[in-house]
Amino acid sequence: MRLQSNTLSAMRARYVADLSGRYTSGEARALFREVARERLGWDDARLLLDDQVRLSESELLALWRPLKALHTGMPLQYVLGSTLFHGLRIQVDPRVLIPRPETEELVERILNARCAYPRIVDVCTGSGCIALALKAALPGSEVMGTDVSADALELARANASQLGLEVTFRQHDALCDPLPAADLIVSNPPYVPRAEADSLEPHVRAHEPHLALFVDDGDPLLFYRQIGKAARQVLRPGGELWFETHRDHAVAVADLMRALGFAQASWHADLSGQPRFVHAQ
Repeated sequence: MRLQSNTLSAMRARYVADLSGRYTSGEARALFREVARERLGWDDARLLLDDQVRLSESELLALWRPLKALHTGMPLQYVLGSTLFHGLRIQVDPRVLIPRPETEELVERILNARCAYPRIVDVCTGSGCIALALKAALPGSEVMGTDVSADALELARANASQLGLEVTFRQHDALCDPLPAADLIVSNPPYVPRAEADSLEPHVRAHEPHLALFVDDGDPLLFYRQIGKAARQVLRPGGELWFETHRDHAVAVADLMRALGFAQASWHADLSGQPRFVHAQ
C-alpha cells in the first residue's frame, strides 16, 4: 500500500485513483465515506474536519481491505457485509440479493394498511429482510420465511439470531411445494428475464445470485402464477397477498391474480412512478 501520507485525505485520493475505471470521482468519494463510517465509526462531520488527521496502521488497513474488494467490482454492501433495511442491520453476502429500496417500500405498504396478520409467510425470503422487518414492526405476528436456497436460509437465520427476532425459516420450492396457512403472504421472487441480463449493472450480474434474480424468458410470470395458486389455497378468509414485480409485468400479475380467483387485485407504483407492487385479497 503506497500513500503520499497516512492521512485521511491521502486514503480518499487513493480510492478515487484506484476506482477510476469503475466509478466517477464523486461515486468513489461516496464509497470512501461509507467505508470510513462503517470501518472507523466516523460521522460526516469528523470526516470533514479531520481530513488531515494521521491514521494508525490498523485504521489504514481497515480502509485498505475494502478498497481491494471494491476494485474487483464487488458491491459495497457485500464488501461491508451488511446493509440497513427498514432500520435493521441485515447481513448480506453473495448467497443473497442485496435488499433494494423498492423492497422497503413493499414493507411500508404492508404496514401502512394497519391490519392484524396473526400468521405471515415470506416466500423467497433470501436474507430474511422482509420477514424480519415485518416481525420487528408486528411482534405479535407469527412469521415464517421460506427459500429454496439452503445457503440463503443459513444467512437469514443468522440475521434473525443477531437481531433477536423470532422468525422461522424453512426450505421450500416456490414452484412446487405447498404453503402453510397464513393471513398474509408476501414475496419478492425472481423476476428479471434472462434476456435482460446484459442490461443489469455489471456488479449485479457478476456478484448477486442468479437463482434469486432471473426467470426464464418464456414464462416471466412463472413464480407469480405458482405462488398465487398456492396462496389461493391456504390464505384465510380476508387474507392478503403482496408481490414485488418487474416494472413491465405488474399489470399482468394483477390480471393473473384475478384470473386465479382473488376477489381483489391491484397494482401500485413505486416512488419513482414505475409499476412495482401487486396486492391481492
